[in-house]
Amino acid sequence: MALVEPDLLRRTAELAIAHIEGLPARPVGATRGLAEIQAALAAPLPEEGIAPERVVEELVRDTDGGLVASPGGRYFGFVTGGVLPAALAADWLASAWDQNAFSAVSSPALAAIEAVAADWIKDVLGLPSGAGVGFTTGAQMANVTGLAVARQVMLARAGWDVAQRGLIGAPPLTVVVGEEAHVTVLRALRLLGLGSGAASVVPSDDQGRMRADALAPALDATGGPAIVCTQAGNVNSGASDPFQEIIAIARARGAWVHVDGAFGLWAAASPELRHEVAGVETADSWATDAHKWLNVPYDSGVAMVADAGAHRAAMSMTAAYLARADDDERSNSDWVPEASRRGRGLAVYAALRSLGRAGVRELVERCCTLARRMAATLAAEPGIEILNDVVLNQVLVRIGGDDEATDATVAAVQRDGTCWLGGTRWQGGAALRISISSWATTEDDVDRSAAAIASAARTVLGSASGAGR
Repeated sequence: MALVEPDLLRRTAELAIAHIEGLPARPVGATRGLAEIQAALAAPLPEEGIAPERVVEELVRDTDGGLVASPGGRYFGFVTGGVLPAALAADWLASAWDQNAFSAVSSPALAAIEAVAADWIKDVLGLPSGAGVGFTTGAQMANVTGLAVARQVMLARAGWDVAQRGLIGAPPLTVVVGEEAHVTVLRALRLLGLGSGAASVVPSDDQGRMRADALAPALDATGGPAIVCTQAGNVNSGASDPFQEIIAIARARGAWVHVDGAFGLWAAASPELRHEVAGVETADSWATDAHKWLNVPYDSGVAMVADAGAHRAAMSMTAAYLARADDDERSNSDWVPEASRRGRGLAVYAALRSLGRAGVRELVERCCTLARRMAATLAAEPGIEILNDVVLNQVLVRIGGDDEATDATVAAVQRDGTCWLGGTRWQGGAALRISISSWATTEDDVDRSAAAIASAARTVLGSASGAGR
């Protein structure tokens, strides 16, 4: 068999291009469900294989209707970015090159690419130039990485080597989280043996920001080594914790500060929005996603730690068979939990180079401008209430002051297909959650989507009114 089948790759590219070009005209949500798709795919595995061209053609055919139009301009669910052209092309190259991006020995090119991309990310986000950077699958593993480093450093200060001795018998380690901490932080605590239920919870304000005035008592009540988990960009409201106040309190008590900044950390790239995350650069570790606001393909997260030596010490591994380059050369696996992996940093490099610093800034600011446009348009409609201060790209909407009407509107919008958004619970009530994170979203996309949401709300409220007579 030949190493490459050009006709197969050309046909696959044609199918991929057709999918992308068709996004504006198709329903944004899926039109077929899991069971139907699985039934189409789940034929018995044949004894003999079939031609690759047939595999690809039938895969596209059998999954038709089961893909969401998330790369388009009207997908507002789950804080999902689109995919920049340069990032998509680079991701195709990553698959074609098929490099094990483990180290400078297994792939000098991918080690160099990730080293440069790491420096660019720190520059764009205004983080310490000497920080360690690793490319993970997403903010989940970036949070695990940052908190693993924090666990090792803080227990070492208490005289305990957790890398060698584990957690059994270790000194107590206090973890403080905000009331609105994201579930990936809580799962990271579970995975690291720190326990999500054991964390001390600090109350949040009406926008989901950790209350700094409640942090000091929480730290004082425990004593000993501590980790404070903060948030840049609440997943519902978009609000960020008051980092300057929190970090000052944590520093006075010798605590480590970790920032879950899956999307909100990118506000630091904008002079207009940087005040929303003021002081974030003085934390100890940060987690973010590139497949959100940087708009690279899934999956792509970034873990960063101010103390690069501590970062590398917590993540690196050695073995007799693992040939290493010089100590000053980058080994990508020194910064993340994974060993063998694809060239994840390649798409990040391409996205950043294609945008430049100004392009990243414009992308972030434009999404926030569009979010304000969406909020203003919807707020003008009778029966529609905006629940949050729209400080970044998140808009929370409530219909008719009622959970049932709000949930019904979410379902109606999803059925309509003009756009896709999800429901959430905010301060005890139902809400629509609109996340504008894609480079492809335009004013027209926002206006069309707002009209569809308003129409659905009017129908729901009209039905409820009629039912009450």
